[in-house]
Amino acid sequence: MKSKQSGFTLIEIAIVLVIIGLLLGGVLKGQELINSAKVKNLATDFKNIPVYVYGYQDKFKALPGDDANVAMHVTGGIACTGAPAITTGQCNVGNGIIDGNWQDATAASEAYMFWQHVRLAGFAAGSTDQTVPATYRPTNAVGGFIGISNIAQTPIATLRGAYIVCSDAIAGKFAKQLDITLDDGNTATGSLQVITAGSTATGGAAIANSLINDDATYLVCMGF
Repeated sequence: MKSKQSGFTLIEIAIVLVIIGLLLGGVLKGQELINSAKVKNLATDFKNIPVYVYGYQDKFKALPGDDANVAMHVTGGIACTGAPAITTGQCNVGNGIIDGNWQDATAASEAYMFWQHVRLAGFAAGSTDQTVPATYRPTNAVGGFIGISNIAQTPIATLRGAYIVCSDAIAGKFAKQLDITLDDGNTATGSLQVITAGSTATGGAAIANSLINDDATYLVCMGF
């Protein structure tokens, strides 16, 4: 007696393959949407910070972080406490410059106190307790720190503008997309440029698109 063989028909296999294809397509599309959302959030940081600067300046006739009368302008506002100001280059209140480095994490820096001033003034959300850097320092959509400073403290020598905004730990693929979205599409020229992640020295060289690894992380800075 012949035994009856069992198995999948070609139609059943085709249906399974179609379903798998649809699932894979959905996953890839979902990942694309997530990546696009991250780039959009990262771009928003670069767009918002100039608004904070000019909004505060328009309202109080002073720069956030550099405001000598911040205690009178916003409840709880504190000026930076660095001394001696001229030698540190971090705290020289009222000189019309946001002194300090983008990555500063101390109340001795105007760049650090910037965040308290714009938050207390209602321009930005976040902690106003500068004594707890872990919760006070702002982070971007990928967990890297964000900072602001004056152009003399720029990590990238070829950036131009009065101020710089830097956002760290950004994947190469996102850095390139940010440059397309906000600038000229070249990560080594224009108002937005890219350098090695975590760069703390000033006057470094920007990295060209062709040398950027999509999966490595970088520091992205914009002058304005």
